[in-house]
Amino acid sequence: MGSGMPFSLIDNGAGAVPLVAVSKAGLAAWRERAAAGERDWVAATGFEGDGGKLALIPNAKGGLGRVLVGISEGEAAMWAFAALSDVLPEGHYRIEGPPEGGDPTRLALGWALGTYAFTRYRDRQKPKGARLVWPKGADRALVEHLAGAVFVARDLINTPASDMGPAELAAAAVEVAEKAGAQCRVITGDALLAENYPTIHAVGRASVRAPRLVDIAWGDKSAPKVTLVGKGVCFDSGGLDLKAALGMLNMKKDMAGAAIMLGLARAIMMAGLPVRLRVLLPMVENSVSGNAMRPRDIVKTRKGLTVEIGNTDAEGRLILCDALAEASNDSPALLVDIATLTGAARVALGPELPALFCNDDPLAAALSAAGEGEDDPLWRMPLWRPYRRLLDSKIADLNNVSEGPQGGAITAALYLQEFVGPGIPWAHLDVMAWNNRTRPGRPEGAEAQTLRALYAHIAGRFG
Repeated sequence: MGSGMPFSLIDNGAGAVPLVAVSKAGLAAWRERAAAGERDWVAATGFEGDGGKLALIPNAKGGLGRVLVGISEGEAAMWAFAALSDVLPEGHYRIEGPPEGGDPTRLALGWALGTYAFTRYRDRQKPKGARLVWPKGADRALVEHLAGAVFVARDLINTPASDMGPAELAAAAVEVAEKAGAQCRVITGDALLAENYPTIHAVGRASVRAPRLVDIAWGDKSAPKVTLVGKGVCFDSGGLDLKAALGMLNMKKDMAGAAIMLGLARAIMMAGLPVRLRVLLPMVENSVSGNAMRPRDIVKTRKGLTVEIGNTDAEGRLILCDALAEASNDSPALLVDIATLTGAARVALGPELPALFCNDDPLAAALSAAGEGEDDPLWRMPLWRPYRRLLDSKIADLNNVSEGPQGGAITAALYLQEFVGPGIPWAHLDVMAWNNRTRPGRPEGAEAQTLRALYAHIAGRFG
């Protein structure tokens, strides 16, 4: 991507209109500093510093001289200007008064993320709107890497399954890999059986669109190993345990784990972080046909464990378990998977707070801190070992679901843990990957939850 322009960030600050962030609590202090004419104008417009409200102050020539931007109490500083590219009059702007704690890089990133629009299926393009002069001291490369990564993930997730099946998602992954000079293999269809990925094949075989596994490798082989695994269910009907219509409505986003990991990998490779990166993305469509996986079938996994299928709609953990088993063969220094795995996690934490399960306390603390620092939050939940008994099967090594509805996010994470090698620091993120409402920088629709937090942790730890 070209410098700045895709995200409405520019170099030329000549004549740019100043932006000043003002909270309700800080408005009185601003009035004391302001010129009388500006102070009177703001009072006449009724601006009181409420979040999302603007005061457009004219200059002596009748043009726009300054903009006061109301900021919400408790909102992270990076989002202070993130909604403005669409609502301000077209023109150039510069940050004169950042909010308290406003870091130039994060302010620029917030602005960039707010310029996103998904326009693939409509002729109407997003208007040019306002452009922001790069804040002094902003890390431009980091902003472009992260915003580009988030845009890639959002675009993939927003695309309906008619145009984003396993083949299309794999093609997107190959494109990212090739542009970064990474090695990339795609194992497709019955070749999955030949190469011992039986659960990926079992989930995806019922679709006319063949299942596949994308395996990307990049970086110096002697560098610390970081392995990313993402769930790529391009559409989830539930299989023979068919979902109800409402539950199926938004299942185009069930491949969000793969999309987020692909975006994260793109950012890591573009930044040239000193890691040996491996990305494993199993991609399937969970469909219904005569050869579909059935309840009570027994599937043998890559690790050799046998799994009884208690529910065909618990397919995400099945494709992930083969990928995690393969990832463990490398004994990476860090292994992370992301999946839109359970409704139970959303019941527990809601749509805006992803669940973190982790087998390593220092890693969990570091990821939580990164999420808080980047305003890309996650919340640790327990890998409660006593619940492992709920996955017991009378005829196989384990079941893919528990018999009851309680603790569903925990039992899903415990299932995945069975396939992670001993001693490997591992984190599992159960995400919604969707904004049910528009907030500054986070429009309604697809969201690359935890991408920025993971990047911050990896860059800080290995960079």
